[in-house]
Amino acid sequence: MTPRATESNKEAAVTTDLPSWPHRPVEVGLVGAGPWARAMHARVLAAGPETRLAAVWARRTDAAREAAAPHAAHVAADFDELLNHCEAVAFAVPPAVQAELAPLAAKAGKAVLLEKPLGPDLAAAQRVADAVAEAGVVSQFVLTKRYHPTTRAFVDAARTLDVRGARSCYLHGAFLAGEMATGWRLEHGALLDLGPHLIDLLDTAVGPITGIRATGDPRQWIELTCEHANGAVSQASLSGSVNVERAITRVELFGPGKPLVYDTAEIDHEECWPVLRREFATAVRTGTSAELDAQYGLRLQKLLDGIVFV
Repeated sequence: MTPRATESNKEAAVTTDLPSWPHRPVEVGLVGAGPWARAMHARVLAAGPETRLAAVWARRTDAAREAAAPHAAHVAADFDELLNHCEAVAFAVPPAVQAELAPLAAKAGKAVLLEKPLGPDLAAAQRVADAVAEAGVVSQFVLTKRYHPTTRAFVDAARTLDVRGARSCYLHGAFLAGEMATGWRLEHGALLDLGPHLIDLLDTAVGPITGIRATGDPRQWIELTCEHANGAVSQASLSGSVNVERAITRVELFGPGKPLVYDTAEIDHEECWPVLRREFATAVRTGTSAELDAQYGLRLQKLLDGIVFV
């Protein structure tokens, strides 16, 4: 069992031992200064050695100053000033804001680290992906769990199986109260916030999803039935509005062989971030995006957009 990160060991967890970094740090500008931006993006990007938090910009200057101060980062007066202080831009803002600004960053020649979902709707997500493709810049999609060794081992094992069906869930209570109960999450519910994570896992572990049917209310509880190209069928339960002791992400794969189970209960999510940071910096320095890029984010958005409610 991996020890969980506490407030006292968080920074140590973020700087997990990795091979020495042979390049100069990537200068990253952060857009956003909310709870997620401060707790994860700013802290992780500043920890290095692959990246340096060069600047922070948010529409509230006092919030940007609060996010930048612990890391001695520049506080940009506007988005253009942020672009002038970095070579890559990380976004930790609502989907509509990301969809507005990410194309501008791409057109300015900046690599982009993008949150999920890519945009508030498919048209906005398409504009982001198109701008990245037209500019030819590096992009990376923040599906946090996918950077954890346990997740990667599960995906590798799943690809060797004959999967006939799957059950899965992603449940938490963050929408009930607290800093993560933000406007866009309360408006759209679990489908846009949690859906990309679970749909990604099912699409990757079971096989490409060809269609999704849904029942329920994304703001309360929603059930998805996914049809896969290989004939398998998977189920997914999503909610951000249930009282559970801790977030639950679980995937069970079934077929002729022994079931394969993925459960995040025993993983330390802090271990995802150094891998994510290293892979983003490597992509920037080599000029080559990895698998989880803006086009992959667009694929997930297309699957979300194509859901049929029954």
